[in-house]
This record gives sequence, structure tokens and C-alpha cells, in this order.
Amino acid sequence: MQKLFIASDHAGFDLKEKIKSYFLNIEWIDLGTKSADSVDYPDLADALAKELSEDGSDRAILICGSGQGMAIRANKYPHIRAALCYNNEITELSRLHNDANVLCLGSRFCELDAATQMVKIFLNTDFEGGRHQRRVDKLSKAVN
Repeated sequence: MQKLFIASDHAGFDLKEKIKSYFLNIEWIDLGTKSADSVDYPDLADALAKELSEDGSDRAILICGSGQGMAIRANKYPHIRAALCYNNEITELSRLHNDANVLCLGSRFCELDAATQMVKIFLNTDFEGGRHQRRVDKLSKAVN
């Protein structure tokens, strides 16, 4: 069974729970939040980034209202390549060309059917490597 980290803020809580219920073949490691009570999304992105680094897992999901806040915060970590995805093509390209390891979804802009399709694509699309590898390598380098 595949193991996957997932976290959301209060705005993403309902979508997170529905995604977990839809994908019963995944062992979800839910880092929160545990309710629709207000929380700060950077705290959840930090927790997921830390776990992803320590656990050695290769992919995870973050959800907030727009997906943007989670993506911005998660991308502060050099081992994270978080992609804010809003359709199937962008989701596929984020894996093929960018080797994205965190899927960010915006619950206020994404219905469950679209979200589940993007999760499937994210989990089942491999990185192409090749000419894209040198670019991906540059993503983790510190900027002066």
C-alpha cells in the first residue's frame, strides 16, 4: 500500500477528508488540520515539508483555500518542489517536467471530481528526466 502525507488548513479540510475517503488504497498520514477551525496554513506546510524530508517519501499533498499559500510556503524548503495545480494538463506537466513532489490544491476552486483526477495524475506520472533534469537540479540551489 502506498503511503502519502497530506495536510490542509481549515479551508481545505473538507476536500482533504473527501480525497482520503476516495483513495482507500493509500495509507494517508494526515498531518492536520483535524477540523474546519481556523489555523495558519504555513504551520501545516512546514510540518509536511519536515516529514517529507525525514521520512524519505517522494510525494505529498497540501490543500488550502487557493492552494497558493501552501505552495509558496512549501517551496521555501530546498527539497520541496510544490506545484499549484488547477487542471489535468498542468498536473501532468508538473510531474513530467518539474518533478513536483508536492501537489497543492485550492479547495475553493476545485471540485472533488477534478481533485481526484489530479491526484491520480500526480501519483501515476513519472518525471521525464533528460533535458529537464538540469533545470530541476537548479530549483534546489540557493539564490544569492
